[in-house]
Amino acid sequence: MNDSPWGAPSRTGHPSAWPEPGQDTAWGAAPAGPPYEAGGAHQTRPMPTVPEVPANGRDGEDDPGAAAPGGPLFREDPSQPARDGTPPSRPTTHQPQEPMSTATPSAPAPQKKSAGRDLGAAIGVGLGLGAVILTSLFIVKAVFVGVVAVAVVVGLWELTSRLKERKDIHAPLVPLALGGAAMVVAGYVSGAEGAWVAMALTALAILVWRMTGPPEGYLKDVTAGAFAAFYVPFLATFVSLMLAADDGSRRVLTFMLLTVVSDTGAYAVGWRFGRNKLAPRISPGKTREGLGGAVLFAMVAGALCMEFLIDDGAWWQGLVLGLTVAVTATLGDLGESMIKRDLGIKDMGTLLPGHGGIMDRLDSLLPTAPVAWLLMVLFVGSG
Repeated sequence: MNDSPWGAPSRTGHPSAWPEPGQDTAWGAAPAGPPYEAGGAHQTRPMPTVPEVPANGRDGEDDPGAAAPGGPLFREDPSQPARDGTPPSRPTTHQPQEPMSTATPSAPAPQKKSAGRDLGAAIGVGLGLGAVILTSLFIVKAVFVGVVAVAVVVGLWELTSRLKERKDIHAPLVPLALGGAAMVVAGYVSGAEGAWVAMALTALAILVWRMTGPPEGYLKDVTAGAFAAFYVPFLATFVSLMLAADDGSRRVLTFMLLTVVSDTGAYAVGWRFGRNKLAPRISPGKTREGLGGAVLFAMVAGALCMEFLIDDGAWWQGLVLGLTVAVTATLGDLGESMIKRDLGIKDMGTLLPGHGGIMDRLDSLLPTAPVAWLLMVLFVGSG
């Protein structure tokens, strides 16, 4: 029997093993005459050694015991030394591989949209705040002014605390809190002139108060303090200006209702039908469809409020007011979202479960207050 794996003739084999002339072999017909004559007239080409397929049916590509390219590729007996003197290698045992599963993985169940907050706590806190606001608004106006002043002071505390924690900006809280409360009260008692005077005095107090500290960071601290004084208490002063009118309670109620309805319409429509992002870099959750819902809800509510709550009001004025409130409320929300993104936080505080902080509830109200006050003055007078 031939030892060559391809059946090729061996150089050292017995002549009786050579094929007869003209006999068919695996390499064609055997040549005439003896394959090896004296003087090397006839020589056969050396046959390549062909590897056997491993027991697991794979080639040696991923087999750690396979020979590296360029060396002795295969040996019939790994325990024997190779012809080039390479030491014998340890035989490799091929472990049978587990068959791959052919089962098709089930598709993940579609996730339901989530509001991202505790709705139960948010509704409870909202109802509680609404009860406090309505009670103080329609029983004693002065108490409502106090509620606004407290909200302003807490909002300033949240804003200055986040600026200090995230940006190392030390806006002076004491002059801000005192001046902010004074602005709200002055707006109710003395009108717009009193609010402007209180604002100017608050800015001056911020400059002087900060002088007691080191000069490093003075400019950024007083700039942040002036911004906080304008952003929170000065804009809130326009609520006091609305309240000072004869039908001030109903004007303030209209302003707050339209803002809340705008936010609710944006949430309801955006959660159900929102597809196109409104400002993805600022607030990824807001959609153009949500803005459309805010405008629709606010315009309907505005027409009803101006027709039935405001003296000498007309439904078409409510449409204009509702449209404007929806736009300013959305811009106010985006403005605070920009601030929070710059600070790297989700909420301004944790005082209100399900809502965040006081500033997270004032974000839509603050920029809407001056616009609502101005439109009501233009439509029905200052009262």
